[in-house]
Parts: sequence; C-alpha cells; structure tokens
Amino acid sequence: MAHGWSRAALIVLVAGACANADSEQAATDSAPAAEVDAAPTEAPAPSLNDAQIAAIVVTANSIDVANGEQALEKSSNPDVRQFAETMIGTHTAVNESAGELVERLGVTPEENDVSRSLQSDAEQTRARLAGLSGAEFDRAYIDNEIAYHEAVINAVDSLLIPNATNAELRQTLVDARPVFEGHLTHAKTVRQRLGGT
Repeated sequence: MAHGWSRAALIVLVAGACANADSEQAATDSAPAAEVDAAPTEAPAPSLNDAQIAAIVVTANSIDVANGEQALEKSSNPDVRQFAETMIGTHTAVNESAGELVERLGVTPEENDVSRSLQSDAEQTRARLAGLSGAEFDRAYIDNEIAYHEAVINAVDSLLIPNATNAELRQTLVDARPVFEGHLTHAKTVRQRLGGT
C-alpha cells in the first residue's frame, strides 16, 4: 500500500501520518515528543466504506510506485536504487491484487478526502524532491519513505482494518501489514548506510 499520501491532515483524520511524510518528520524534529504523540488521539477517525478503503489502498500503492520511479531517475546510489525497485515491484503487485479483489467483490474504488489528501501531498513531496540531487536527494527520499511507511502502518491499524466490513478485504489488509513493516525496516537499513540515524 504504501507513500508521499497533508500528514497533518491525516493525523487529524487519524489516517494520520499517511498523508505527508515531510510534515510529520518536521513535526517530530521540532516538537516535543509528548505533543507529537498526543496529536493522533485528539480527533476521531473518519468512517470509511469498503469502496473508499479500496481507493485509499490503490492511491497509497500508486504513490509509492511513483516515488520509486522518481528515485530510479534521480539516484545513482545502489542501496537507494534497490529499495526503489523493491517499492515499484511490490506496490505494483499489491495494486494488481487489490484490483482483482475489488473486481471479484464488485466494489468500485471511491475517491474520498483521505485518498485525495494522499495524492495531493505526494505530488508536493515529489516536487520538492525533484529539486534535490545526489546524497541530498537520497537522504530526503529515504526519510520520506520511512515516515510514509510508518504512516501507512498506522493507517492500516487505526483506520483501514477497523472500517473494512468485507472479511476478505479486511484479511487482505491484515496480510499486507507485514509487507509494510518489512519495507520500513529496509528503509531504515538504507538510511543507516547513508549515514542517517
């Protein structure tokens, strides 16, 4: 599912951090931990139907594919390129599976505030990353991927699974969660290799 889906807006929605990895990272860097941790619990989660959840899943995966494609265009770092290729391959496959599932269930993905916010924030992030190059791009891309996958995991747990009414859709989300955790671990490993913390 998974990236570049404002973080602040999704936090308010409790889809939370999904929206804008950059805003969340900035908030984490500049705000006391207690304030950042308290933000997601201040607003109730939006109520979503299965068609809206499907649109969020498709949007989130498409965002991470586009982010990976941008990284392949801009990065020459082998670790970053390998990560980007993994994101493209995995998230393309997840979208194909999601497409098959919604077709089988007779569900048409329905755009909603969360999916639109994700797409808008992703476009802003890619525009910002387009102005970077070399090691600066690599670090910014990987930092965004870390924040994005943390946000996706949060959204799956707090928004998508609880709102999914179809058992098969819910199980698909549950089954996809470890994949996102693996991507998060992979991104953190790459950040360490880039000299990050």
